[in-house]
Amino acid sequence: MGFDRRFLQGKRLLFLGLLTITFFVLYTLFPSSSFASWTPSLEIAGSRVRSGCTPQEWSDGRWVPRTPPTNKTSMTRPEDALEFVGFESCASSREFFWHLAADEEPKWDRYPGVASWKWQPSESCDARAFNAESLVKDMAEQGGWLLIGDSVTELQFFSISCLLYPHVRATPNYTENPYFDRAWPQNLYLAPESPLIETLKLPPGFNITSTPLVTFRRVDLLLSKEELVDLYNELHHPSPDFALFSDERFWSLSPKDYLEIFQKPLPEGNYGTLVISTAGHWTTTLFRGFRDESKGEDAGFGIDNMFPFFEAAMKKWADTIQDGLTSDRGTAGGRSRQVVVRAYLPGHEDCHNHRQPWTEWHPFQWKWYNWAWIGDFNKVFQDVLSSPSYPDIHYLAIDRPGLLRPDGHVAGDCLHIMTGAGVIEGWTHYIWHFVTRELPGRIR
Repeated sequence: MGFDRRFLQGKRLLFLGLLTITFFVLYTLFPSSSFASWTPSLEIAGSRVRSGCTPQEWSDGRWVPRTPPTNKTSMTRPEDALEFVGFESCASSREFFWHLAADEEPKWDRYPGVASWKWQPSESCDARAFNAESLVKDMAEQGGWLLIGDSVTELQFFSISCLLYPHVRATPNYTENPYFDRAWPQNLYLAPESPLIETLKLPPGFNITSTPLVTFRRVDLLLSKEELVDLYNELHHPSPDFALFSDERFWSLSPKDYLEIFQKPLPEGNYGTLVISTAGHWTTTLFRGFRDESKGEDAGFGIDNMFPFFEAAMKKWADTIQDGLTSDRGTAGGRSRQVVVRAYLPGHEDCHNHRQPWTEWHPFQWKWYNWAWIGDFNKVFQDVLSSPSYPDIHYLAIDRPGLLRPDGHVAGDCLHIMTGAGVIEGWTHYIWHFVTRELPGRIR
């Protein structure tokens, strides 16, 4: 028996030694993005060990200090922002330094502080550690992402172009022409010079030049203007002179149209995940048919009148999306696709007066735009999607990290979150974890 114990102990030591050497070699050959320092969990070489972290477990955390990836203590030029946040560069050229909050010199003093925090989820969260190369691999081999939403969702597209650089290239080129219409698609493709290409098992028909990894389309309300007008008329039968919308500009597209994009076969499309978010443009200035001046600013000029219609619209949207997913699954060559809805994030009042994260949410003092009611819109959408009628549409209530970052906005306004503060990057990190770790055991 003594011989057996020594033999087993020797085997354990040998195993641990081999594991340590293997980990060292893999880490040396395949270093992860510097952005991995923002995430505390560990993943060895993109292993597929199942781990668990629900949206609630992810959100029940706090912002903790992180050491910036540079010894610089002040910003002297816009390009310094990349060094402070830990990016080599970004593939997208659209409003490059605006996204990095580096376009207004008087606000450069926010660095390095604004880039000195990382989100630490709850102790019960065992999320997949972020790794840019693994994300590229999953998008190329398992399916890319189609992002649908307003300008806040566009922020995520730009951020992803930084996270995945230099392995991706972006179109269109806004340096050559900064006047592209916001309705036009933005795409990320595999960069031909990326060393990852030789390691990828690309599906048959995948074209490095024309098959996107990520696409963003600007769709503010998720439904088209015509669909929303028809829905209102069906529900309320208004008088002929009633106008649901004001002249305020917005961008719209029918879900049938972006479902067609989402389900395009190779080489045009290889999407596996549809990422959705809306609420910011559901205001009584755009939807003037709901506006009630007598209720005043504190009551959002009757914004509560919108909630039943918003609920009906989201049900119509969810029915259309789920029907499309179900039909596609039953066709030859159909694949498993999933939809995730990210909770919308409101702005912060007087955001540029803040220099660090909050530890708890501070209620609004004023009633700017529809920010004070974004939580109500989120709740309505979440309740709609809680129905078993929508098994392939998943609501992700991961807005709390952003709610606690009043300091993390771009320099020019208090709605849009800057790239590199960790908020938007956290959206991408968790969505990636969710679709590759949480869903595989649940997808039908």
